[in-house]
Amino acid sequence: MPNFLFAYYGGKPLGSAEEGAKLRAKWQAWVAGLGAAMINPGTFLGKSKTVSDHGVADGGGGTSPLMGFSVIEANDIDAVLEIAKRCPHLAIGTIEVAEMKQM
Repeated sequence: MPNFLFAYYGGKPLGSAEEGAKLRAKWQAWVAGLGAAMINPGTFLGKSKTVSDHGVADGGGGTSPLMGFSVIEANDIDAVLEIAKRCPHLAIGTIEVAEMKQM
């Protein structure tokens, strides 16, 4: 079965620490519910720098910063998109999904 990279973008601010705790609890339940399909839950990321042939700039390459990643195993892109549609991150941002290909 192929692996898919979930790249988490965005991150509109949450109103309170309580809202953050609720979102974390939903995230943990979502991850646990995926069982063995969650190959690597990944990590949240700090502020980034973008490197190009013009030099180094603060922030990501787009309007929404990259916030984190996960690696998930699924039968195909349709199956993994159904998993992504249930991810609690969608309450604060977006998810880019791509199949991880062998080199």
